[in-house]
Amino acid sequence: MDRDQINEHLKFAAELGVAGTSRDPEWHHRAKPADNVAQPLRAAEDVAQPSRAAEDVAQPFRAAVYKSQDEALVAIRTDIGDCTRCKLHTQGRKQIVFGVGNPNADLMFVGEAPGADEDVQGIPFVGRAGQLLTKIIEAIDLKREDVYIANVIKCRPPGNRNPEQDEVETCEPFLFQQIDVIKPKVIVALGTFAARALLRTLDPISRLRGRVYDYRGAKLIPTFHPAYLLRNPSSKREVWEDMKLARKILKSEV
Repeated sequence: MDRDQINEHLKFAAELGVAGTSRDPEWHHRAKPADNVAQPLRAAEDVAQPSRAAEDVAQPFRAAVYKSQDEALVAIRTDIGDCTRCKLHTQGRKQIVFGVGNPNADLMFVGEAPGADEDVQGIPFVGRAGQLLTKIIEAIDLKREDVYIANVIKCRPPGNRNPEQDEVETCEPFLFQQIDVIKPKVIVALGTFAARALLRTLDPISRLRGRVYDYRGAKLIPTFHPAYLLRNPSSKREVWEDMKLARKILKSEV
């Protein structure tokens, strides 16, 4: 990272309200795997529970037959193939955008669907919103390669419209399989659509964020989508609060 990049990163961190970074060497290492989920960081009544439907949508992916999480993710991607399960394959998508990152990640980000840049490159969050997401990740002393990034929908909807219900129902089981394989400690749902899809709710992101949800063995934290922050930079402070909450759970040993 050159001097200009460092200055840009520090400026962004200052906008978020970051006063400094941790030099604790333990923070830069993955927490020890644990069977127990993280302790709630809020009062017990503030740790929300998703609907039963959100937990029962898909059975846990049987990853035990695979030698590693990476091998299991490859199997899921192979199963998707050049997908023709929903109408999106006839509406201009160039390729499947599966997911990218550390298959052993403690932190996973889930967005809505690929955009134009993602559709071309086959990698989630590589456009302007993706560049902002990278800065958000770096603000909590991590790198993109430390986390895993995926979307609810694996194909770009035409004109970047919101995915439709039949498309979600067809595609979301693959996301659930990714979550079950990676077994993240924290899932950050980026934006209203991702949070609604995961939590089975119609509540807006402004109502959902600021709380921690138990979800498929992880703690789920909804926050604003980076694309929203590009239009509404004043909301960066709220995202920083959400990311501090994620960082606190990640650093816990329970």
